[in-house]
Amino acid sequence: MHHFAYRDDELYCEEVPVAHIADQVGTPFYLYSHATITRHYHVFDGAFNGLEHLTCFSVKSNSNIAVLRALAREGAGADIVSGGELLRALRAGIPADKIVFSGVGKTPADIELALQSDIFMFNVESLQELQVLSRIAGTKGKTASIAVRINPDIAADTHPYIATGMGENKFGIPMRDALHVYKIADELKHIELSGISCHIGSQLTDIHPFTKALESLQKIFRELREMGMEIRNLNLGGGLGITYDEENPPHPNEYARALKEIIEGDSITLILEPGRVIIGNAGILVTRALYTKSTSNKRFIIVDAAMNDLIRPALYNSFHAVQPVKRTLSGMIKADLVGPVCETGDFFARDRTMPPFEPGDLVALMSAGAYGFSMASNYNSRPRPAEVMVKGGQFSIIREREIPEELLKGESVPAFL
Repeated sequence: MHHFAYRDDELYCEEVPVAHIADQVGTPFYLYSHATITRHYHVFDGAFNGLEHLTCFSVKSNSNIAVLRALAREGAGADIVSGGELLRALRAGIPADKIVFSGVGKTPADIELALQSDIFMFNVESLQELQVLSRIAGTKGKTASIAVRINPDIAADTHPYIATGMGENKFGIPMRDALHVYKIADELKHIELSGISCHIGSQLTDIHPFTKALESLQKIFRELREMGMEIRNLNLGGGLGITYDEENPPHPNEYARALKEIIEGDSITLILEPGRVIIGNAGILVTRALYTKSTSNKRFIIVDAAMNDLIRPALYNSFHAVQPVKRTLSGMIKADLVGPVCETGDFFARDRTMPPFEPGDLVALMSAGAYGFSMASNYNSRPRPAEVMVKGGQFSIIREREIPEELLKGESVPAFL
């Protein structure tokens, strides 16, 4: 469920007409519903009531500080993959002892910052990373709490770019090497073994890969305890999918029930790192039609948003529903919805049946809250769009639209030119 709905043929976000925001802010812009964000968090987190757990929002899915603050106030932790995301999470008010640092390529500077901040745990992804982490912790007089991220070599039915649990992927340590790495870690003075970690992919719509991964982790978890290692946390990552088109992902209650059945009786804390399932359908991208054109076999609707604003269709061939902000247009046509960027891959929908948008009409691209703005760029020297949040009957700009002059910041012409 989300809080974007029509009233008298006009799209609202909670209690605010989307067209009213467009008039005040301009287009394109990302629009988030506070009620949807908080509701989705509580539905997910509440599904695990009765089980020791920590829900750490995946910051890479949407890193706006206002979004993070909204989740922090509800009790969420954070899963981060960079020092910049750590700063954002802390600035938003997420306690350091609820922050997990994931990622296959943590830099020494990132590690130092995380150690100084006393974060909850690092997900370690290689033996060399473990050694660097131990060395830096020693120089800082710190002890780093870690989980070893294990690659279970489990196939997940998702786009290959966001599948992370196969042996051919760069993530984690192979299952066969896990005990060896734990034995090495156990001997390191400035390392504290606290968990096991795994993440098999994103936008998963079937529970079976999760349960299969959890059973693999559970086996190692018990072996480590038999070896005398006090492992307390089991991190299953994120990845639960959402409905973009006709997908039918499991409800968080169904997901939680399946996991509980496996680990019932084990004295562990389950760590979960959802992102898309919380924020995906809580945001849309609003754009305005600029022009229409037709060729002998195609009709194009050109809007003022582009692949630099929302790259998912170009990158993953992903689906985003196309809806009019005002349902005043009659009939439907088949067309491509495209942006102004000089790439054939700059599209949001191809050969899609949609309203016959004309110049000036507002278009809503749905389910754009996750991996939308966070993956935006300045390609073609295009300023990134504004971000807006609605709560009830009020809205606020939570990120100002960039202006062209800001794109030149930091650049200089050398003296020899």
